[in-house]
Amino acid sequence: MSMLKVPVSSADHVQGPDDAVVTLLEYGDYQCPYCRMAYPVVKRLQKHFGGRLRFVFRNFPLREMHPHAQAAAETAEFAAAHGKFWEMHDLLYENQERLGGDVFLELADALELPRTALTQALEGGQFTARVRADFASGVRSGVNGTPTFFINGLRHDGPNEFAELLEAVDEAAEWAQKAATD
Repeated sequence: MSMLKVPVSSADHVQGPDDAVVTLLEYGDYQCPYCRMAYPVVKRLQKHFGGRLRFVFRNFPLREMHPHAQAAAETAEFAAAHGKFWEMHDLLYENQERLGGDVFLELADALELPRTALTQALEGGQFTARVRADFASGVRSGVNGTPTFFINGLRHDGPNEFAELLEAVDEAAEWAQKAATD
């Protein structure tokens, strides 16, 4: 079982409390259809576990297979620089079938982000290094496809359906609580 090599830090995109019992980390690609299928599963898990779950997202664009994945990740990072990462993350998955330059601008408009600044950031590669750093951290952790989930630092190699992830997160929570009381 692979372990997460680069620990979660303040540089990551995080939803949920730092002291949550379980951290679910996803390496994802905004153009990957399997990531799109996992997106509502993660939302359900977050709702189910509430403050006991911390969710972390890292970019892992598979550029050879998904021609808009890199630009989508950089668009999300642009939104993050304006305090709207999660809003853009959700919109990118919800508009996956339409991804491309005009859609990125439409989504920026929807979030009231500066369209010209987004264009300049994408053309100038302002967030390329950030996305590549996420990608490199995934490679170091043995990620070779998307989505790849880590639960409390251990790679989840089972199915990414709700029931299987729910069981895996429940098991991790039990282990964490047991370790805290020992």
